[in-house]
Parts: sequence; structure tokens; C-alpha cells
Amino acid sequence: MTDNGAGHAPGYKAVKFNLDWITRPLFGIALIGLAIGAIVGGPLYIAIFAALAAGAASREWHRMVGERVYGPAFFLTTLIVALALGAAVLWPHSYIAWAILAGGAVIAGVYAALTGHWPLWHAAGPLYIGLALVSLVLLRGSAQGIFVVIGMFVAIWAADTGALIIGNLVGGPRLWPALSPNKTWSGTVGAVATAAIVEAVYVRIFGGNAILGGALGAVLAVVAICGDLFESWVKRVFQRKDSGGMIPGHGGVLDRIDSTLFVAPLLALAVLVLGLDPLFGAHP
Repeated sequence: MTDNGAGHAPGYKAVKFNLDWITRPLFGIALIGLAIGAIVGGPLYIAIFAALAAGAASREWHRMVGERVYGPAFFLTTLIVALALGAAVLWPHSYIAWAILAGGAVIAGVYAALTGHWPLWHAAGPLYIGLALVSLVLLRGSAQGIFVVIGMFVAIWAADTGALIIGNLVGGPRLWPALSPNKTWSGTVGAVATAAIVEAVYVRIFGGNAILGGALGAVLAVVAICGDLFESWVKRVFQRKDSGGMIPGHGGVLDRIDSTLFVAPLLALAVLVLGLDPLFGAHP
């Protein structure tokens, strides 16, 4: 094998060390640990954890859509979501939490209009962030809620992992270059397939129908991808690379929860309104 003049064989590609290789998995594991701890703790603990996430996400959302850092809209959305989370814990079977979010969105929109900002974008803040977080609290309080919520996150995390691994190994055509230049069709298929397999195994472990569990995992993966693409679209609209940089190796809080913000409301609708059993007969 001949040398290429730089001390390496032809075709050699130097691999540069990237700090993200350490920070991304470390902070990812830490976040997963915190999330599981809150889920196991119950609705109150999820509400507390969600309220902290809401504050960080609200800051990033309103800054991204045109307000200064820690502006009034950030405080307004954080308060609205925190109140809705408290209502979901205290009165889980009422419409109070949803009414707070709806009323808060109107107030945020009116405030933005009066101050010369983008009213629809700022009004979307309490809904975009709050609907999902309230859904998480209510799902945790449902029958076998701990296993329902963990199963939801299992599907999301499996989709994310499958997309990363398969996308990097296979590559190929981009899914939607204008929105997310790093996403490929192979990664998308990998995300859906991985989520389906992992969710099928998860449901089957507890004695449920694996085929239906796999179907649910695939649907949740598709919704998770839509959530990711939606946030990418918003960032393109406002010319942002990341929603923030609060989590080393991961970007902003919104970058980490964008899938959950789409998946949680859909699953809550299916379980709490339509009566879907997401464990498909399993009795953990």
C-alpha cells in the first residue's frame, strides 16, 4: 500500500475528535434518567419537571419568533403553562387546564399585537408547549399510566436512535433538504422500523399484542418525525440554526422535545378521548 504523501494510505480520511461525542450521550442519559424519575414519581413530579421544561422552552420559542431574551411573552407563557399543569394535577377530569391554555393563547396573541410583534406566533407558544406537557400529566394519571408514558418515550427514543444509526450507515437521498438537510429517507425508514420493533417488544414483555404494539410504535415514530420537521420549519422561517444551546451536545430544549410536543397530544387524544389501550391487553 503506497503512501499518499501525507503519511497515510490513499483514501484515508482523518477523523477529528468532537466534544459532542462525550457531551451528547452523557447529557442524553442524564435527561432520560430525570424523565424516568419524574414518570415513576407520578403526575405531580411530571408536572414539576414539565414546568421547568416549559420555562426553558418558552424562553427559546419567544426568542426564536422575535422577542428579546426573557421578554414579557416568555414570562406569560411560562406562567400559563405552569397554571395549566397545576390544574391538570388538581382537577385531571375537568377542562380547566385546557381552558387556561386556550385563554392564555388569546392573551399572548393580544399582547403581541399591541406591542408590534407576531401575534399568531406568540399565541402559539402556550399551545405548542402546553398541550403536550398537560397531556403528559394526564396520561400519567390514567390507568397503567406509568407504562403508557414510558412506552411513549420508548417509541420516541427508539425512532431517534434508529434514524441516527441507519441514516449514518446507509445515507442516500435527503428527506426534505429545504427543511432539514441532514435527514435522509433511509434514516426515516430506520426510525419507523426501529420504533415499531422496540414498541412491539415493549408491549409483548407485558403480555400485550406485539403486532398492534408495533403498529403504534410506527405511528408514533411518524408523528415524532413530523414534530421534528415542524420545528425545523419554524427555525428556517426565522433563520435559526438551533432553538438554543442550553443542553450541551443537543442544542436547545425545544430541539430535544420537538417530537414529544407532537406525540403526547396525539396519544392523549387516542387514550383519554377515543379509549385506545396503548398496551393492547397487557397487564403489567
